[in-house]
Amino acid sequence: MQHTRTLLAATLALTLAACGQQAQITPPAASTPEQTAVSGDAYLVGFKESSLGAQSLSAQELAAQAQVQAQAITAAGGTLTSQWADISAAAVRLSPEALARLKANPLVEYVEPDLVRHAMGMRSGVTDASPARASLGAQSLTAQATPVYTANGEYTWGDNALKVPSLRASNYTGAGAAVCVTDTGIDGNHPEFARKLKGFKNFVTTETNRNDPYQLNDVSHHGTHVSGTIFAQYGAGTGATGQQSGMDPNGVGGVASGVNLYMARVLGDTGSGSSSGIINGVNWCVAQLKSQGGTENKVVVSMSLGGGRASQTEQRAYTSAYNKGALIVAATGNDGAAVSYPAAYTNVVGVGAIDSSEAKADFSNFGPQVDLVGPGVSVLSSVPLGQGTAASASGGGVTFSDVMAADKSGKGTVSGNVVAAGGTNNEFCGTSTRNAALSGNIALIARGTCSFEEKTANAVASGAKAVMIYNNAAGALGMSLTNAYSIPVVGITQADGQALLGKLPTTGTVSVTGADYEYFDGTSMATPHVSAAAAAVWAAKPSLTNTQLLNLLTSTAKDLGAAGKDDNFGYGLVNPYKAITGQ
Repeated sequence: MQHTRTLLAATLALTLAACGQQAQITPPAASTPEQTAVSGDAYLVGFKESSLGAQSLSAQELAAQAQVQAQAITAAGGTLTSQWADISAAAVRLSPEALARLKANPLVEYVEPDLVRHAMGMRSGVTDASPARASLGAQSLTAQATPVYTANGEYTWGDNALKVPSLRASNYTGAGAAVCVTDTGIDGNHPEFARKLKGFKNFVTTETNRNDPYQLNDVSHHGTHVSGTIFAQYGAGTGATGQQSGMDPNGVGGVASGVNLYMARVLGDTGSGSSSGIINGVNWCVAQLKSQGGTENKVVVSMSLGGGRASQTEQRAYTSAYNKGALIVAATGNDGAAVSYPAAYTNVVGVGAIDSSEAKADFSNFGPQVDLVGPGVSVLSSVPLGQGTAASASGGGVTFSDVMAADKSGKGTVSGNVVAAGGTNNEFCGTSTRNAALSGNIALIARGTCSFEEKTANAVASGAKAVMIYNNAAGALGMSLTNAYSIPVVGITQADGQALLGKLPTTGTVSVTGADYEYFDGTSMATPHVSAAAAAVWAAKPSLTNTQLLNLLTSTAKDLGAAGKDDNFGYGLVNPYKAITGQ
């Protein structure tokens, strides 16, 4: 099957800072996008908590305390935008003068920026020829070993890794538990969800017309993909149209297709959202619990978000959510570095990614906060209807494998003569390079010393009606373009490209079509596997607390890597069937 883009593994930046410190402003580190504040006047403020904690107060005492804190913000000249009484914190707008006054208030423990959280990701395979992109492209640079798990029917390789066929045969589908996803939204019209979404709420207040799960709301596609891994219904696919090559006509199936699924849209059209909005989304998820006035016995909060910045407010929020009985599961991050937040927090389950050979994914972050791993490479799931891409290419009478459509490629099917673009090593570099022989034909170009954008722009300016770029190393070739193009642009393997080059002159075909499913990589993809597994186990063992559930999941996981818990795999691959049955 074709491998396509790694959308987001996405981001949220948060950690626990020491309690009891002097009131301060935590300065944003300037180097990375996720550490930029929502705006220059957006802050989170934490008030000093009693030694017993806010959760020990009565409702009346909490309300009185919240009123005092709100008055302190107003008196300083600030504007309150969100308030969380149970964690003695709030989101505020402050002028420099109001900030100084609030910092001086003895009730205030800290002030920190309300940060923007970005969902970041890249296509599978290599992403560009330029050094800047190559340094980011650690997604699938090494050839994968012989798979331990493969797909069959509606069961993805990830389903089979988690023994979903055995779970379903024993009716362990998660019925009786809920999974609440915090993400970019969902296409509720996708047949894989069978219009069974239990709840939806948009927390990105800066965007309009994003409040209906059955209207446009998931522009980035990430949330729909994550949700499909959890909840895709069996026998409910979109049929042959819009599928990837080799898929079952019924699409894919989720790990826990019987759960109640909720979506808190906390990341917007660009895949970003504020810390305060994410807190509000998590709180809404937790409010679904019966103990909090909702209708659900058990709630797993699934957060395919990650980033490197700490927030005392976020740690307070996750501790509160955990104390109320929810289980919070989060992605460790895709930097191949230290575990990101919220996965690195106390009271949050950190999830890393493996491939189908049970190897750690190149990109998966590592450290002592990794608790479990899940399938996170070449994960097939749903995307908004028609908004994905499926690609194919052929030449010299041979249909190629591992064909990937470029981001911002035009759609369509083009057949005709294949022409080598030219230049050093057929790389077609130089911003003013042109080749009149490409006019009306399919350009065949080698990956090399200039960017994909430059090669594609040169081919389009030369009149090419389609572009094939072949890799200069083993493996699939994913491409991110800066500008949108009206012609189809695909990446093919080195072997296919070189073989085609040797057969010229010949004809070929390039096709890029819309799709309802795609393959993504990331700890963002591993996280819903673990979240759904946790829900299936919790539904089967409803007497467990969230702490007992986590202990069961870690003690029954399939140990990978070094014996026992380690920084790459945590306790190992989550094994819901063993957690339920002991087998």
